[in-house]
Amino acid sequence: MDYKKLIKKIDQNWDTEIVPTLTEYIKIPNKSPSFDPDWERNGYMFDALDLAVDWANRHKPNGSKLKIHKTPGKTPLILLEIPGNRDGNILMYGHLDKQPEMEGWDPGLSPWKPVIKNEKLYGRGAADDGYAMFASIASINALLDQKIDLPRIVILIEFCEESGSPDLPFYMEKCKNDIGAPDLVICLDSGAGDYKRFWSSTSLRGLVGLSLRVDGLKEGIHSGASGFIPSTFRVIRQLLSRIEDEKTGKIILDKLTTKIPSHRIEEAKKLVSILGESKIENSFFSPSTSDPVEACLRMTWRPALSVVGADGLPTLENAGNVLRPFTSLKLSVRIPPLVDQFKAQEAIKKVLLKDPPYGAKITLNFEEPAAGWNAPEVKEWLAASIENASKICFGESACSIGEGGTIPFMAMLGEQFPKAQFIITGVLGPNSNAHGPNEFLHIPYAKRLTSAIALILKDFQI
Repeated sequence: MDYKKLIKKIDQNWDTEIVPTLTEYIKIPNKSPSFDPDWERNGYMFDALDLAVDWANRHKPNGSKLKIHKTPGKTPLILLEIPGNRDGNILMYGHLDKQPEMEGWDPGLSPWKPVIKNEKLYGRGAADDGYAMFASIASINALLDQKIDLPRIVILIEFCEESGSPDLPFYMEKCKNDIGAPDLVICLDSGAGDYKRFWSSTSLRGLVGLSLRVDGLKEGIHSGASGFIPSTFRVIRQLLSRIEDEKTGKIILDKLTTKIPSHRIEEAKKLVSILGESKIENSFFSPSTSDPVEACLRMTWRPALSVVGADGLPTLENAGNVLRPFTSLKLSVRIPPLVDQFKAQEAIKKVLLKDPPYGAKITLNFEEPAAGWNAPEVKEWLAASIENASKICFGESACSIGEGGTIPFMAMLGEQFPKAQFIITGVLGPNSNAHGPNEFLHIPYAKRLTSAIALILKDFQI
């Protein structure tokens, strides 16, 4: 096989076809349904669908079948089947919905305005996860161009991952015959520790998302009554302390913790030896621990509570001396890979509703909880292929990493297909800032990753 030819073809495809399409994709505010309840009426999701389908129809391999699934009330789904000429079944995955805008973009940058600067494509969704379908097709076409025999490959693109993939179980059942039983799953929706090598994610945390509302008054009253009447903010602070030690951030709810496997601790040690200590970029914070291995584990295998939204609070300009009737917070609780998401949710529910302080009215609204995932042992051929692909495409050895985020699809597939092998990788490297301001796609890394995926497809074994 001519590796130089493959890499050159993929680089050209990125320059002439993928980057221009991603710039158009960034302009579409196709926020995930959790952040755009009127997504069907607004139509942005269908704009993104049309863009992707048009590109796929122009670049799909000969003989492939493209299916678009649309069900009323559910986000769409794309399935592209590329028939193979040797045994095996590969499933490739990505998503085309986005997180909301987020404040704090640098001057000249915005979520819906694509900007290329220093070989980085800025804008919401290109890296998370708009590139995935285009890169998947490009990797396959580069192999077919050299007449490499491939197994059957199915590319699945969903449109509600950022909402916890609520529609995916429906489509997995509906399309089970089209999907089949994959021997290898390649997910292009994860991160990288640096931009120097091929990275594969070996674990993902789960997620319990919820809104917590505390009502104490039927209407706001003069703050002169404070001291006698507690503020709803104080009550909600007390409730959060039932889950988290506010001084250390340690989760004190036992049902949310697990024993970390020894090989994952060793993995964290190797990661630290390559990348050094974890750094907090663009922050005034000092690290929560001086132990670099523990820092890595806190982001991957320990639970964590975050407040990601609030309601019931007036702006500073409109904040009078009033005791507000309610306070509501949006909570994100990350749970370790081996913790059952439903048991975690029930534990959170139980501890927050028990004995409300001062008899306050407590209301909880949970999102669909997402399971974490712990990768099975990698087969010898796959480990060798990943290492070889990294050295050819990047010039460095590959490395594995645990991720602090959640990909519901992985847990679903891990349960359904326990004998499958998994590669979870992606372009979200240092400072790429998925979900936040100044999100970018590192174009040179995306090119090399696409080439590496192609080499792994070439090496596939059952």
